[in-house]
Amino acid sequence: MVQQSLALDIDDLRETIANILDIDTAEVTDDADFVEDLDMDSLLALEILVSLERKYHVKIGEEHMKEVRSLRSTHSLLANKLESA
Repeated sequence: MVQQSLALDIDDLRETIANILDIDTAEVTDDADFVEDLDMDSLLALEILVSLERKYHVKIGEEHMKEVRSLRSTHSLLANKLESA
């Protein structure tokens, strides 16, 4: 259990999302809305989902795409997926 929480480092997640959105990591604040504040579209959202699935070896269905709206909500979604894995 401890290893899983270490695997989900919020700063690493921030960097991953910033790289996909092609923005500076400082712009990916805990509560910045990916769509409203960072101009994420549905294609980028899907790219984030696929990248996170590969990186963390979890399955995130497209029905969870609405939850990928901020760093905090994405971290929470991933934490739940890792716990139930």
